Amino acid sequence: MEITEVRVKLINNKDERLKAFCSMTIDNDFVIRDIKVIMGTNGYFVAMPSRKMSDHCPKCGGKNHLRARFCNNCGASLSEDRAKKDMKGRMKLHADIAHPINALCRQSIQDKIVKAFEEELERSTQPGYKPVEFDEPDDDVPEDTAEHS
Repeated sequence: MEITEVRVKLINNKDERLKAFCSMTIDNDFVIRDIKVIMGTNGYFVAMPSRKMSDHCPKCGGKNHLRARFCNNCGASLSEDRAKKDMKGRMKLHADIAHPINALCRQSIQDKIVKAFEEELERSTQPGYKPVEFDEPDDDVPEDTAEHS
């Protein structure tokens, strides 16, 4: 696997730990979007794209996020400890959508993305800096190709 491109969009909120959103292209063929660069206690680290986990109301079957106290569908009260716990005993509220499956791959991705982030951060200090533009989602795929995807 070769990471052929990393795009970085810096976040301008100085008080937050989230520093950038990135997209990563693999082998000029596959893109992963919404990778986050976060300032941790030991420096920058990469968080892969994730989704909020949910469950279903025992009364009506409606879908709810795990932090919801009441069902979005019927209004029934929901138990507050519905989330599964991770190995450290913390509630697991998000699940990765895409992620490396071994430490070597994770480190390779993190090194490449953090390097691209630091380079973009440096470019942002230069006069005339223009932020990176991400591609728009493929909502405008021509009709003749949309049915084949």
